[in-house]
Amino acid sequence: MKRWLYIVLLWLPIASQAEQGQVFFHADSTESETKYKYYFDLTKKPNALKAVWLGAIFPGAGQMYNRSFWKLPIVYGAFLGCGYAVSAMHGRYASYKKAYLDLYNDNAAGTVSEDASKSYIAVLPEGYTLERVGGADRWMSILNSRQSAFRRSRDYAILGTVIVYALSLIDAYVDAQLFDYDISPDLTMKIEPQIYFDQYQQQCAEMKFAIRF
Repeated sequence: MKRWLYIVLLWLPIASQAEQGQVFFHADSTESETKYKYYFDLTKKPNALKAVWLGAIFPGAGQMYNRSFWKLPIVYGAFLGCGYAVSAMHGRYASYKKAYLDLYNDNAAGTVSEDASKSYIAVLPEGYTLERVGGADRWMSILNSRQSAFRRSRDYAILGTVIVYALSLIDAYVDAQLFDYDISPDLTMKIEPQIYFDQYQQQCAEMKFAIRF
C-alpha cells in the first residue's frame, strides 16, 4: 500500500505537467538499446488552477507541481503536528467523557467504588482517592470540566488542520502565479554629464544622476 501511495504521489505532478508539455521524453537511439530520459522544463510557468486541484486531491502535490520541493517538509510537518494534536486531544476527551458518564451512572445507582478498574478511578491523579478530591460529586464536576476543555482543544486542532490545508492551497496558487515574477534586485545608478543653456542663454554644465528601480 505504501509503495502504491509513493508511486501515485510522484506520478500526479509529472502526469499533469506532461499534459502541458512541461515534461518531455527524449529518445536516444543506439545500436544496442533505446534509452529514454525525462526531464522538467524549469522555465515553463505552472498552471495555478491545476496546482490548486492537485493540492486539494493530495496535500503537498501542488507544491511538487510548482517544483517547490523545499516546502514539502513545512507542509507535511504542519499536517503531522495538527494530526497529532487532534488525536491526543480526542483521546483525552474520550477518556474523561467515559469516566464522567460511568461516575454519573454509578453515583445515581449508589454503586460508586474505589476499584482501580473503574474509568473514573483510572483518571485520578496518582496517589489521589475520591475522598481526597472532595467526593464523587466534586470529582464528577471536575471530569465534566476537563472533558469540555479537551473537546474544545480538539476542535481547535481540527480548525488548525483546516487552516493549514487552506494555506497549502493558497500557497500553491500564489506560487504558480508568481513563478515567472522577477524578484532580482535591479538598482542601477547612471551618472552622466549634461550641458544646457539657462534662461540667460549662458552655457551651463551639470552632473546627472539617474537611479533605476
